[in-house]
Amino acid sequence: MMLGIVATSAAADDSGWYVGANLGQSRAKIDDPRIVGGLLEEGFDTTALKDDNRHFGYKLFGGYQFGQYFALEGGYFDLGKFGFTANTSPPGKLTGNTRLNGANIDAVGILPFTHGFAAFGRFGYDYAYAKDTFTGYGDVIVQDPRRSDHAGNYKFGGGLQYAFNQHVKIRAEAERYRVDDAVGNKGNIDLYSIGLVYRFASEAPPPVARAAPPETVIPPEPVPPPAPPPEPIRRKVSFSADALFDFGKETVRPAGKVELDKFAAELQGARFDVITVTGYTDRIGSHDYNLKLSKRRAESVKAYLVETAGIPADKVTATGADGSAPVTNPDECKGRARTHKLIACLQPDRRVDVEVTGTQ
Repeated sequence: MMLGIVATSAAADDSGWYVGANLGQSRAKIDDPRIVGGLLEEGFDTTALKDDNRHFGYKLFGGYQFGQYFALEGGYFDLGKFGFTANTSPPGKLTGNTRLNGANIDAVGILPFTHGFAAFGRFGYDYAYAKDTFTGYGDVIVQDPRRSDHAGNYKFGGGLQYAFNQHVKIRAEAERYRVDDAVGNKGNIDLYSIGLVYRFASEAPPPVARAAPPETVIPPEPVPPPAPPPEPIRRKVSFSADALFDFGKETVRPAGKVELDKFAAELQGARFDVITVTGYTDRIGSHDYNLKLSKRRAESVKAYLVETAGIPADKVTATGADGSAPVTNPDECKGRARTHKLIACLQPDRRVDVEVTGTQ
C-alpha cells in the first residue's frame, strides 16, 4: 500500500529512492446475508445484526522513481480489525472478528500538474494474512473458533500529492485491497489515508583523483579454515496421548509406561544435550483447560523419563502446547458433533512429542 511520487522542477532530479508512511480509515463491506444464512442452516433465526466495519489503517512503504512519470513501491500494510455481532433465536449470540495485514508491491503512474502538484494512480499485488476469531454464547456453539488464511490478490488506487521541497511531500489517496478471509470469502477493503514521503536527494559523486598504480604485493598463502563442528543429531518420537493416559487425565497408564520404557532403553549410553517434551491436546474444550492438561501430561512424561532412565532433570524441559499444532486437517472432522465420533476423529492431535538433541 504505497503512494505515488511527485514531479519536481527538473526531470533530471526526479529519479531516486524514497520512503514514507500513511494512516487513515479502512472500511469493509461485511457479508450480512451470508452470516444470516449460515445461522439459519444451524437452526437459528437472526433477531439483530450489528457490523463493526470501520477501523484505523496504516502502511509503511519505500520505492524508487524512474524519471518524471513512473515509480515502483513496496511495503507493509495493516487494514485493522472488523467484526459483527448477531443475536439469535433460540436465545444466543455469535460474534466474529477478522484482522488483516500483509505486504504489497505496486506500479505507480504520475501526472504532474505544476512544479510541486501531481496526481497519481497505482495498480499492484497484495499478499494479505487474515486471522478470524468466532465466539458463541447461549445456544450458539462454535466448533472451530480460530481460523487463519493468507492469499495474494490485486489492489489499485489513486490520489493527489504536493511537494513542499525536493525532500518532503504530502499526499492523500484512496486504495482498494482485494482480500480473502479465513472462511472462504473474498471481499474488498478500502483505505482512505494521508501521509508523508521523504525523498533522498541524489548528488553527483565527487571527482576521483588518479593515483599511482600500487606496488605488486604477493599475498601469503591462505590458511584453510578449521572444519566445522558436526551438526547435532535430532530425533523426534511422538507418543499417542490415548496410549499414555486415560482421556482427560495426566497419570501415565501401565500400558504407557511400557512405551516409555522402550524409549528410555534406547537412550542408555547415548550422549545428548537436551530433551524437549511437548504435550498436545485436541481442540475440544477451553484453551485454558487444554493448555494446563497438555502441560501436566508433559511433566508426567518428563518425571517418568528422569526416574526410569536416570536422565538429569536439568536436561529435560516440559511444555504444553494446547491444540495449537493439530495433526488432523481442519476439514477431516468438520460437521461432527461433540460426541465420541469427534473425539475419535481428533485422536491424532492428542499426543506427546519427545525430541532428543545430542552428538550421537
